[in-house]
Amino acid sequence: MDQARVVLITAPDLETAERLARELVEQRLAACVNGLPGAFSIYRWQGSIERATEVLLIAKTEASRLSEIFAWLERSHPYEVPECIALPAGEISPRYRAWLEHEVQSGGPA
Repeated sequence: MDQARVVLITAPDLETAERLARELVEQRLAACVNGLPGAFSIYRWQGSIERATEVLLIAKTEASRLSEIFAWLERSHPYEVPECIALPAGEISPRYRAWLEHEVQSGGPA
């Protein structure tokens, strides 16, 4: 069974998003993180409908690292309730899959 995951995380601004992305990769919690600035979110928070401009992070990792990512976000993210949604990656090219697995498990170039 394929354990690759795509993890969606939102951040309040580009500076925070870049810090989070760098830490995810430095700590080998993710092999790669893409940042998409200019996203907006509309959500209910404490009884009110809110709107925020955010940066969407898309992290590629392994299922085995998810509990570490969730715990790390609780410590490192500025939001009271950080968004972190992990989805199965589905079909992945064999070479990318091997690289991803190597980067989050053993470290170093494949």
